[in-house]
Amino acid sequence: MIKVTEFKNGLKKTYEGIAFSFRSDRNFSLLLATGFLAGISSGITTTTFNNFLNDVYHLSEAMRGMVEFPRELPGALLVFIFAAFTFLSDVKLASLGMIFASLGMFGLGLLSPGFVPMLLWMVVLNLGTHIGMPLAPGIGMSLSKQEEYGARLGRYNAYCLSATIIGYLIVLLGFDFLSLSYTALFIIAGFCYLASAFTFMFMRLPVNTGRKKPRFVLKKKYTVFYLQSVTNGARKQIFLTFAPWVLIKIYHLGTPMFAVMGFVVAFLSIGTRTVVGRAIDRLGEKTVLSAEAILLIALCMGYAFASDIFPVGVAVVVTAACYIIDNSLSSVEMARSTYVRKIADDPSDVVPTLSTGTSFDHVVSMTIPFLGGLIWAATSYKMVFVLASLIAVCNLL
Repeated sequence: MIKVTEFKNGLKKTYEGIAFSFRSDRNFSLLLATGFLAGISSGITTTTFNNFLNDVYHLSEAMRGMVEFPRELPGALLVFIFAAFTFLSDVKLASLGMIFASLGMFGLGLLSPGFVPMLLWMVVLNLGTHIGMPLAPGIGMSLSKQEEYGARLGRYNAYCLSATIIGYLIVLLGFDFLSLSYTALFIIAGFCYLASAFTFMFMRLPVNTGRKKPRFVLKKKYTVFYLQSVTNGARKQIFLTFAPWVLIKIYHLGTPMFAVMGFVVAFLSIGTRTVVGRAIDRLGEKTVLSAEAILLIALCMGYAFASDIFPVGVAVVVTAACYIIDNSLSSVEMARSTYVRKIADDPSDVVPTLSTGTSFDHVVSMTIPFLGGLIWAATSYKMVFVLASLIAVCNLL
């Protein structure tokens, strides 16, 4: 009789485990769909935005650096934004973020007759995308076992990156064959963000990954993560702001060429994101992040001195290669997320800690580009990337 009872309980537990797995897989599939839709928009935006600023508003190097202050402001305020929306679950807040992103794209495309309106809509766009930054990995890990964190986030990121191929294709065909304007491309991106928002609404998480109360999570245990957020944010923002600006201003590359480079980045990154995910699981975050920092130091030197070492035709290829490799490394960000999840005192710490790290990241991101723009204007772009290499050394340490 005891054996039958135990057998029945075993069956019940097995059944419940299967049911949980089904819900988890369904929700993870929906998460992949949201990432795919947002990836299309991201592909369009990242390919066109710098050329959009140059072609429409004719910004100087100093002004380009100054633009990053309002652009990164939502990221710096992220912990306060999360506190204001603490009554929403992670899924609903992620959906709201995609709605903000779609409004920002529509505003940039249709309601930006001057520089100031463009800045306002750019802030709305980045408010939406920054809300999603810590939420997507937090949701993804809540649907995974600890030993699968890296692999599952790698799969999510691979879906996002594969979607950017469609975004790059839209830009390339739009500019070269369909004569699409920036307005038309931004409207397409806006609709994709809106579709991502609706897809989030169909998710029903089996566990609570939300924020229990509005708070900063500042613990000594997470100090290394906070320091990584600061140094990585500073170095990353120099690359995001000035690497494409070098290719535009020094080597005169147009939007279609950025789309072509985007294709290369996407195809490389689909593989590297999966590889990075597995490396995190097998080698650990410390090894992965250290290897990234060493490679970034080399890339900084390539950006800075390619034109001194090689003829112009070769230098532009070397600089473009640095740009491609640099963008292919974005998947390493997973390692910071999985590190926090593994050392967290409580699962509810994860999303607030990631959002706090994002805020630290963006406080530096707001100021470093302004400094970089002034350095470029006073000396040359080379000194900007020398500064970036020193930050990468700090990141390694």
